[in-house]
Amino acid sequence: MMRSQKEKMLAGEFYNAADPEIQADLLATGAWLKRYNDTLGQTTEHWHELLSERLGEVGRGTVIRPPFFCDYGFNIRIGANAYINFNCVILDVVEVKIGQGTAIGPAVQIYTADHPHDAEQRQAGLQVGRPVRIGRRVWIGGGAIILPGVTIGDNAVVGAGSVVTRDVPAGAKVVGIPARVANPHKQA
Repeated sequence: MMRSQKEKMLAGEFYNAADPEIQADLLATGAWLKRYNDTLGQTTEHWHELLSERLGEVGRGTVIRPPFFCDYGFNIRIGANAYINFNCVILDVVEVKIGQGTAIGPAVQIYTADHPHDAEQRQAGLQVGRPVRIGRRVWIGGGAIILPGVTIGDNAVVGAGSVVTRDVPAGAKVVGIPARVANPHKQA
């Protein structure tokens, strides 16, 4: 039996994002985001209640400060006591997993959405997703960009403005464009 475009998307295979089922999910998330982003003056408890409506998992004590933006929401899983500051963008065509106690600065962008390198596949409207996994107690500085397929280990630090193009080992500090492990012996 043929798999739907949504099933292909969720499996990390090439899919066509113009598919009606996928477009309906985007519209539903857009309506939810409007509701969520209109709650800036509300309590964190109210935010948590709304997050639980749309996200795949949202741990106890987790805060996402509006405005917040995502593609679907149901592919996002966040552990307990995580904190995501204003203007975070998560393109969640496949799973984004954020561990407990992780803190994400303002304007961070997390991308699972990718496009084929072949021009004809791009022209045909194909897209693909690669999951992003962020460990426990990670700190991601403001304005950082996490690219598709990246895993960030527990207790790692990503410097503000960094572009993370490859996996970050547990406990490492990475900075720059592209992000590289910081030299702990170099003086500032």
